[in-house]
Amino acid sequence: MELEKKTDSRMALEPVGRLMISIGLPIVLSMMLQAAYNIVDSAYLSNMKEAGEEALTALGLAFPVQLLMIAIAVGTGVGTNALLSKSLGQGDREKAGRSAGNAVFMGILIYIVFLLFGFLGVPLYVNSQNAGGNISQIASGVLALIFHLRLDSEIGKGIKYLKPNIRILKEIYAIGLPAIISQALLTVMTYGLNIIFGQLPQVGESAVTVYGLYCKIQQLIIFAAVGVRDAITPIVSFNFGMRNKKRIKEGIRYGMLFTFILMVIGLLVIELFARPLTSFFSLSDTTYTMCVDCMKIVSLGFIFAGLCIAFQGVFQAIECGLQSLFISVGRQVLFILPVAWFIGRFVTGAENVSIIWWTFLIGEGITLICTFLMYIPAVKKKINVLEKSSESRYMTTNCLQR
Repeated sequence: MELEKKTDSRMALEPVGRLMISIGLPIVLSMMLQAAYNIVDSAYLSNMKEAGEEALTALGLAFPVQLLMIAIAVGTGVGTNALLSKSLGQGDREKAGRSAGNAVFMGILIYIVFLLFGFLGVPLYVNSQNAGGNISQIASGVLALIFHLRLDSEIGKGIKYLKPNIRILKEIYAIGLPAIISQALLTVMTYGLNIIFGQLPQVGESAVTVYGLYCKIQQLIIFAAVGVRDAITPIVSFNFGMRNKKRIKEGIRYGMLFTFILMVIGLLVIELFARPLTSFFSLSDTTYTMCVDCMKIVSLGFIFAGLCIAFQGVFQAIECGLQSLFISVGRQVLFILPVAWFIGRFVTGAENVSIIWWTFLIGEGITLICTFLMYIPAVKKKINVLEKSSESRYMTTNCLQR
């Protein structure tokens, strides 16, 4: 009971900046390590003396399935995180326990579905394309479950909490669905851009290769913004449940500030080390030059992209799921694919192929402008109408509970 009070007190009273760092830093580091793994994995496979190309092909074949798994898991996690934090902010520990329990149930269900696909669907999927491969994430899932059972003392963890609750699941996916679609749209964007880039005169194949490699390097930076977003959501959601307008705005302010700083750092790193990073892969001279140009141009949009991602976390926390969804659609489909197709009409060969990379800066910029236009009325409707609650309100409630 004492630990429960301490945890709630931390979310309600600890300085927001320090709280966001303590929550966000582990997420950011884990996300960036995942991105680094993807880079090293691809580089290792591409430099294998035997079957390197086949290994990369197998990795590519698995990627769409992996994206779908990640999309569903991330969306479920985002929705659970926001609902759980809001429930704790409202003092409803029973609902918080059921939220966590239903998330565990969904995690098991998602695992079973993809496990069955692995046994029954993958052979047909792979054999139809004359390739093969393996995938495994069991150890990480087991550790996560152990940490939840042993460390999340403020949340109920009995068997009864695992029972599916339609109302809880609806609330989880009302928040988490935009995140699922956001992740799934990456597949749509990648597929569409591969078609557009592949049709570029003279350099189509190289452009597709460059885009694929850049995506892996870009993840090092963009995943940092995703990590901050996943810290913004529970902090703002908790205080939204508490109706604490002051701390909600502090959470938004610090989230944007930390995102901006990380994106500036990422921009500088890419601009300064574009050539060494590109040299990590074995490329022809033409493809190497294209990759360096791509990195230097597309990285100019990091700040726009990072802020869009951060605003997604805010919208999810204050129950504005449609706005969050629009950001995903905008920056990955609506303002990317048409722009890429239009700019691609002006590419005539290697001498001017670099103009195609401005697609991302333009798309992210337009999305950010639209995000600001959505954020202003959302603040008026969702945040400014809240009572002027403060830390004293939380402490009074806590004392009455004692």
